[in-house]
Amino acid sequence: MKPPIVLLAPLHGPTQRELESLYDVHPLYSAADPAGLLAQLAPRCDIAVTAGARGMEAAIMKQLPQLKLVACFGVGVDAVDVAHAHAHGIAVTNTPDVLTEDVADLALALLLGAVRRIPQGDRFVREGHWLKGGMSLTRSLQGNRVGIIGLGRIGAAIASRCAAFNTELAYFGPRRKTDSPYRYFDDIVSMAQWADVMIAACPGGEATRGIVSRAALSALGPEGLFVNISRGSVVDQPAMIELLAGGQLGAAALDVFDREPQVPQALMVLDNVVLHPHQGSATHPTRAAMGRLVLDNVAAYVAGRPLVTPV
Repeated sequence: MKPPIVLLAPLHGPTQRELESLYDVHPLYSAADPAGLLAQLAPRCDIAVTAGARGMEAAIMKQLPQLKLVACFGVGVDAVDVAHAHAHGIAVTNTPDVLTEDVADLALALLLGAVRRIPQGDRFVREGHWLKGGMSLTRSLQGNRVGIIGLGRIGAAIASRCAAFNTELAYFGPRRKTDSPYRYFDDIVSMAQWADVMIAACPGGEATRGIVSRAALSALGPEGLFVNISRGSVVDQPAMIELLAGGQLGAAALDVFDREPQVPQALMVLDNVVLHPHQGSATHPTRAAMGRLVLDNVAAYVAGRPLVTPV
C-alpha cells in the first residue's frame, strides 16, 4: 500500500505527477470537504507536502496527529508554523540553493528594467511614440551604491552580479558576515541614506515584517530605487505607494506583494514602478530541481534515511 500524503497546494506539474505515481496523494486544496478529508487521514497520514506561498498552519497540523514531515516546495518557510512543527516532533524541509541563481538573475532584470526604464521603452515603441522623436534619457546603474537587505545565499548572488556593474556594495542584516568584503550596516535607515538602490533579499516572516519601513524608504529618497524579490510582508506597502506617488521615493521594481496576487490599483497606475508576478524561481530547470528536492526529502523520510534539506 502506498503511503498517504496530504497535499496542501498544487505543485510544479511533473513533480506532482511523480508524487502521485509513488504515493497515495490527497489534494486538500481541491477537496469538497477539507475537514472531512483531514479527519479521514488523521489516523494514518504522517506526510504533508505544501508550497512556499501556501505553507501549513498549526491548526491543520493539529488535525493530523500522526504527522511527522512537512515537505515544502520553496525556500521560504515563513508560511509554515515551523516553531509548532518542531515543538511537536514534526520535521520541515525546504528547497534551498537550487533557486538561488534564477532569483538573483530576476533581481538584476528588475533592477535594470527600472533603472533603464525597459517596460516604458517597450510601450514607447509599441505605441508609435518613437516615430515622433526619441525617448527621454534614463539613469545609469554604473557606480551606484547598492544596499542589500539580507546577505544570505540569494543576497550574495545578487551582490556578485551588481559588482559587474561597477557598483559600491553594502548590506544590512542581523549580524556581520565575517567572510564578506562588503560594507555592513546594522541599521537599515542608515543604509538607505547611503544607498542609491536598495534590494530586499531577506526571508519573510514575523522577524522581518515591515523591516523596510516608511523611514527607510524616505531615507532612500526621491532618486532612490527599491527592489523586492523577498516577500511583500517585509515592506510597509501603503507607505511605499504613498512615497512613490508623491515623489519622495524615486522608483520600485517588485516581484512580490502583500496579499498577492491582489496588487493595489494605486501601484498599477504608477509609471515609476516595474511589476512582476512573483516569478523569482519560475524557470523550468529551477522548478524541476525544487521538485526533485521535495521528492527526495519525502523518499528519505519514508526509507528512514536522514532528510536532505531539513529546516
